[in-house]
Amino acid sequence: MITLEFKLKGNKQQFLAIDEAIRTVQFVRNKCVRLWMDSKGIGKKDIYRYTTELRKEFKYVEALNSSACQQAGERAWSSIAKFYDNCKKKVKGKKGYPKFKKNVRSVEYKQSGWKLSDNRKKITFTDKNGIGTLTLKGGWDLNFYPIDQIKRVKIVRRADGCYAQFAINIDVREYVKQLEPTQDCIGIDVGLKYFYADSKGNTVPVPQYYRKAEKQLNRANRKKSKKFCKGQKQSNNYLKARNRYARKHLRVSRQRKGFVQREALRVIQSNDLVAYEDLKVKNMVKSKLSKSINDASWSAFRSWLEYFGWKYGKVTVAVPPYNTSQNCSNCGEKVKKSLSTRTHKCPHCGFEADRDLNASLNILQLGLRTAGHAGTYAWGETPSWAFGEILMSNGDSLNQESPRL
Repeated sequence: MITLEFKLKGNKQQFLAIDEAIRTVQFVRNKCVRLWMDSKGIGKKDIYRYTTELRKEFKYVEALNSSACQQAGERAWSSIAKFYDNCKKKVKGKKGYPKFKKNVRSVEYKQSGWKLSDNRKKITFTDKNGIGTLTLKGGWDLNFYPIDQIKRVKIVRRADGCYAQFAINIDVREYVKQLEPTQDCIGIDVGLKYFYADSKGNTVPVPQYYRKAEKQLNRANRKKSKKFCKGQKQSNNYLKARNRYARKHLRVSRQRKGFVQREALRVIQSNDLVAYEDLKVKNMVKSKLSKSINDASWSAFRSWLEYFGWKYGKVTVAVPPYNTSQNCSNCGEKVKKSLSTRTHKCPHCGFEADRDLNASLNILQLGLRTAGHAGTYAWGETPSWAFGEILMSNGDSLNQESPRL
């Protein structure tokens, strides 16, 4: 499954119709969650039947394509199923109890409700919302793929416009040239001083896109706040300021995503085996270093490593992070050190190296030990690239290359 993205070009009325369709999806999704909260023993089929009842009860829901309404029910059930799964696994802390969405940004159609033009440069949405025909702007060629392989079409609203995402059911590995073996293995230790340090002694600095743009973001946020009128309908000046603020955040997000993609692809192309720590970033961001950790995008980097490794037939191994910085990579003895200690000095064997280099060597050793079990991941969880059958609710697809518009 791959995802191709195009920017949509149309008039103001068409984009207002898209906004109405997105609000309808939010309404249906929240109503399904409310039904589950108020009733016991509600299952997936009951959610689907309820979306049909909503179409009969509300005219604006009926105007939306039936497959889009059903997909809104799928979103509700996805959050419910995740909550059940966390309860069964006895996840510590909050279990992710389903909440009502306040700012849905996408509407998703299955194989009905839309039609491509003969030259595949335009798309027409055929439901009663009045979206009509929109022009597709992008560098991809949809003529290469049969229509029956396009399983879903999603309209995503972002700060700089609306985009159409096409989920195409193909095995991307059949269309890429497999890389020649490099006979190299590498261990990677991610951090805040360096984005990562590898077992070969190479380091990549952290770009800190958010830190560099923080002054501009704060300035734009203050301008937006000054135009906010509590308890009143917001002015056009406020809406413009809010959009400028959102566009700056979107730019930082795209810079960060492009950086981790390039680095992950470079690492996969240069090595046959890549070992990295199986960090629980969700727990780590609860500390005072949360802003720096989020800016480093460790989770996104790992996701792209796994995806490119799967795509190009390279081995990626996640290893437990216990004591990778404390143990000596030369003799294996434990040498305790604080976070401020940046040099590893082993009193047992005399080995001395940079802290991050020592950690990356330990990670590589652990990765090589488990290379024969590469299909089993450190915590027994499914790798992130395996979740590609359904587009993410925020309009992103973690396991596909970013589109070039």
